[in-house]
Amino acid sequence: MTTLVTGATGFVGSAVCRRLLEIGHQVRVLVRESSSRLNLEGLAVDIVVGDLRDPRSLSVAVRDCEALFHVAADYRLWALRSADLYESNVDGSIALLRAAADAGVQRIVYTSSVATLGHTSDDTPANEDTPVNESMIIGHYKRSKFIAEREVRMLAKREHLPLVTVNPSTPIGPRDVKPTPTGRVILNAAAGKIPAYVDTGLNIVHVDDVADGHVLAFERGEIGARYILGGEDWTLRQILASVAEQSGRRPPSIRLPHQLVMPLAHVSQTWARLIRAKREPMLCVDGVRMSRRKMFFSSAKAIEKLGYQPRPSREALKDALTWFREYDYL
Repeated sequence: MTTLVTGATGFVGSAVCRRLLEIGHQVRVLVRESSSRLNLEGLAVDIVVGDLRDPRSLSVAVRDCEALFHVAADYRLWALRSADLYESNVDGSIALLRAAADAGVQRIVYTSSVATLGHTSDDTPANEDTPVNESMIIGHYKRSKFIAEREVRMLAKREHLPLVTVNPSTPIGPRDVKPTPTGRVILNAAAGKIPAYVDTGLNIVHVDDVADGHVLAFERGEIGARYILGGEDWTLRQILASVAEQSGRRPPSIRLPHQLVMPLAHVSQTWARLIRAKREPMLCVDGVRMSRRKMFFSSAKAIEKLGYQPRPSREALKDALTWFREYDYL
């Protein structure tokens, strides 16, 4: 089976790519000309150069493919030009699905995010059916993913496309080359650069378990359904303590109120815009706004319906730190 994977040079996409190769797929990958190919080294894949913002390249990439895993996304909590997020995450996803429909792709797994889901009022874990609307979504990244999932699912229903949606929580583990915003938190904590924390929480999961969940959704998922692919709910304090323990450092003991951190985020973000920074600032306003809620989620549906089995999150942190050390990030 010839399978196209987008985002294969990235964190989740490279894990999905490896898993598909293990089970015998002939994997084709869509790669931007400027992307690092570190995560593809040693993999027997067919590389097609293209971009989600170039519809012609998408038609070439998906031609003669029987399956599609659309994993690629512009994952930044802050961008100098916020329109980039919508052009890739929304417009690019729609263009790719239209190309897949024209090519007669037989099965599609679309990678969304828990960013598109609602939250409970008491910080208990949310699920696929927790109510949400666009006004509740914080920041351009989350909004672009919310709109993208809505438009993709509507298009799939209208055109009768064989689409299954997965919503990963916060992946952690090896091959986080950029790294992701969460990966940067782990790196900074391991280096002793996070002396304090705010009261928030994340659902963290090993990136290879997320890849397994993608394959399970492909093999067992119900067309039109969506599945949260998560791990364990940890507070930020727990995450930082685990990283500190595994790095031989003292964990931060100072809890900062959100209202104290927000002015620092405004300053950091304003400076990044003034110098036209290409990377996200250390603190960004949307990140602080998001941290006011604990982003806890339940993977019960994927566990019951797909046979999804995430490992303990401590192993994800351990594997992330091992990889960062091996590749001289620390």
